[in-house]
Amino acid sequence: MIRHLITITLLSLSLVACENNPEKGKYHIDGSISEEVLNNYLSRAITMGEFCLPNSDAEFEENVRMLKNIGAKFIGRAAFEWTPNMNVEDHFAKAAKYAKLAHEADPEFLLQVCIFEAIFHPKSRLTNYGVDSITIPEWVFKEFGLPVQIRNFSFGAMIYADGKYNDRWAGEGGGVPDISRIESQMYFYYRAVRYINAGFEGIHFGQIQLMDDNDPDNEIWFSLLKRIREYAKDHARRGWVVCDSHACVVGGYVSKDGYTLLDFHSSPQRPKEICDTAYHAVLEAGYLDAMFKRSKGGITPSGWECESLPYLIEFDNSGKENPGVCGGKVKYWPWGWDEISWFAHCAPEYRAYWLNYATEWLKENDPAGHLQMPGAITIAADPIPIEGGDNKIWKYRLNNKTETFPHGFSDEDVVKKLWEN
Repeated sequence: MIRHLITITLLSLSLVACENNPEKGKYHIDGSISEEVLNNYLSRAITMGEFCLPNSDAEFEENVRMLKNIGAKFIGRAAFEWTPNMNVEDHFAKAAKYAKLAHEADPEFLLQVCIFEAIFHPKSRLTNYGVDSITIPEWVFKEFGLPVQIRNFSFGAMIYADGKYNDRWAGEGGGVPDISRIESQMYFYYRAVRYINAGFEGIHFGQIQLMDDNDPDNEIWFSLLKRIREYAKDHARRGWVVCDSHACVVGGYVSKDGYTLLDFHSSPQRPKEICDTAYHAVLEAGYLDAMFKRSKGGITPSGWECESLPYLIEFDNSGKENPGVCGGKVKYWPWGWDEISWFAHCAPEYRAYWLNYATEWLKENDPAGHLQMPGAITIAADPIPIEGGDNKIWKYRLNNKTETFPHGFSDEDVVKKLWEN
């Protein structure tokens, strides 16, 4: 009788424990990522530019507070270099330090980094830390079956040999890597490994379509990501690295035998401006290169199949033309702004409306898609003047106004409420 009572009591405690932990397993990754878990992460995605490269501990701690308050799990663009502003060793050390602190705050955070389609020469007017300043480790040569040398990466050996896309980024000294060149493959592998070692579990590869002109079937990209995933099996926090890129041009990358290159896709939103009401816009399938209903599916790197690969739509930042004016020549800039600048210039009520509208629109029109919330994104295209001075707000922040972020946009509670429903 006592034994039965003990059994019943233990069973009851187990049921209570399950009821008190409804999210157990919701974000479980172990050597691969299931479709359900991936969608769980993407449904709680937020762009947090340089979250793990903060200007101060106070900034980092305030962002952690905000992320935990709203229930964020996928932390996009947590570390990256577009135009490097520090020594590469300092960059990875700082990123690793704050990734560790982030995981202490929430072990389920999936921190994403970016390895973009931009490389720079040390003599570029934008940076003194180009790729030629980075020493190639011995393990990189060995991975690619090459004789070990003592040398640095070469900008000239990575860009397109025919000059295509050279000097694309703000003039001389900034170019697009050609992924068909072994030097570019080595560089991407090097950065991926170092980020994985630093505790990051997601890698965004930028605009692959700019880098694959000499890799039309993406065979080299498939080979490169296979190398990176093989490394992740034994060295990533949970044995997996989630890979994505911008895929709005073709709707995604699928091999001839039906395998997807990426775990998920990413794309700008492409709001379609409606000129009747100031700053008003809508989402529309088929508008420009919007991803809606175009994400190509197949057999994913984790082994499950889908008709449409899950994807994120995010707030793009790229420039401006006649800000605040409807009907400009650049159709993908709503009201003359890039997407985040447009959003930042909208009234608080409209920003709240848009976050709810875009989330619900995706659920109704293309459930494969998720809105990546704007957490911290530069609005350099058109910074917002601060009343009573010459200073400007250069970054949109979701955070409520605090001592650390006195110019937060206070949209935090909007996302919290939306994600609670």
